[in-house]
Amino acid sequence: MTVKPYGEEGIRVSFGNEITLETHDQVRRCYFHLSRVKRPFIRDIIPSFTCVLVVFDDTLVSRRKATAALEEDLSRLGESDPPPPAFHEIPVRYGGEDGPDCPFVCRHTGLTLEELIEIHTSVTYTVFTVGFTPGFPYLGILDERIRVPRLETPRIRVPAGSVGLAQGQTGIYPCESPGGWQIIGRTETELFNPRREPFSLMAIGDKVRFVRL
Repeated sequence: MTVKPYGEEGIRVSFGNEITLETHDQVRRCYFHLSRVKRPFIRDIIPSFTCVLVVFDDTLVSRRKATAALEEDLSRLGESDPPPPAFHEIPVRYGGEDGPDCPFVCRHTGLTLEELIEIHTSVTYTVFTVGFTPGFPYLGILDERIRVPRLETPRIRVPAGSVGLAQGQTGIYPCESPGGWQIIGRTETELFNPRREPFSLMAIGDKVRFVRL
């Protein structure tokens, strides 16, 4: 674990460079631990794949004092456990108009559509982080057999609920937006709603299973 400055008001707590479940567990533990401490100078805590970014208020504390306080908190990281993850079952319509990139994915991987669907629905995924657009879950780790590159030219519009593949991850577009993932299906599940709390259906560490409709 390393603690370093990041920008003018940021401190980054890093747990290495590889996206693994082991690293994710450390990131998640750190995120929830710091969230519980509730230091008054902390403005935001943002978890990612391998690190946690702490944004502090420099009108309340200096960087040196903020870093020292965080290091003190992190020395007790092993004393608290994160909450149990929620489980989400996501029904998906695969292929056809809902999965326009299935033909490419099948050609690239050498799989039939049935094999692609079977592999994609056979794994319980972990939410590594949420971002890009509000509520977008980055899910892994994707089976090696269905790993594909992003689109060479991203689409201007990807429909809400689209389920995509990109390198070692799969994800779901919560709203219509541009995007470059290979779209293989679509769900009607609402992933983000600003009129409820929590706004995002999924949180870091949650477990997800796709079910074919």
